[in-house]
Amino acid sequence: MSVRLELIQVARLGAKLLGDSADLVRDFYRRQWTEAGGGRDRSDRPDLYYTVFTLNGCEALEVAFPDAKLEAWLKPFGEGEGLDLVHLTSLARCWASLGKKRMSAGLPKALLARLETFRRSDGGYDNDAKKSHGTAYGSFLALGAYQDLGKLPPKPLRIVQSLKRLETPDHAWNNSPELPVGSTNPTAGAVTLLRHLHLPLNPAVGDWLLARLHPQGGFTAVPGAPMPDLLSTATALHALASLDRRLTAAQRERCLDFVDTLWSAEGGFHGHWADDHLDAEYTFYGLLALGHLSVQ
Repeated sequence: MSVRLELIQVARLGAKLLGDSADLVRDFYRRQWTEAGGGRDRSDRPDLYYTVFTLNGCEALEVAFPDAKLEAWLKPFGEGEGLDLVHLTSLARCWASLGKKRMSAGLPKALLARLETFRRSDGGYDNDAKKSHGTAYGSFLALGAYQDLGKLPPKPLRIVQSLKRLETPDHAWNNSPELPVGSTNPTAGAVTLLRHLHLPLNPAVGDWLLARLHPQGGFTAVPGAPMPDLLSTATALHALASLDRRLTAAQRERCLDFVDTLWSAEGGFHGHWADDHLDAEYTFYGLLALGHLSVQ
């Protein structure tokens, strides 16, 4: 199963945990579509990155989306010329949600050829052409795009070699080599990458992730961060599930309480306690976190 389908499957469980409130989230996602055809960003403009989360939220909640209008909006992006890594992989993911039958002949091959221009000399992927190394985030995006287009990255062991350079002494990962401590989201990305490449993982990674659990629930982005956030919580829970590490009943309840504090009656989730905005991305992370917490 691809990373995209895996995340949608878990988010679907989160919707069940919401019960009747799931209808509010469905309405929220319906409102995220712009007249242009793409999903809206935090400035209410259509954006490929936010379209991915709008699509995935609709798929998880079984909400119909304007597929014909979306297809028409995607076509001018062509083969991804001029797009950065994030938006190129988002374009591939959007087409995967629409279905490859809607893609023009040769488009999957062209998108993947463009994606390879973001491969760095150490075998990983990153947006910055000046860097000689890839990042866990960039390689995670690349793997997902390849899967969405029915392929695997060429020479996948080179990605593993790149990740080896990004390992930190505390049994985690970061996005730059030789950093002294890890970060939650790169670590979760690396765990997902290695699992999808069918490679073993050190159990100490699970210990590191569990140590990021905040006393008030939720997970922090880095050791010592003052507050948890929804992205780190969702990605940490996803990585822990793949490592078959479970929270205690008390930890689960604290995490559920934390996610609840970010819920809005408007149907979306805030990213953290200081975030006043609602968007499709963090709302999907809310569903993902709830999905994992529903099976703890």
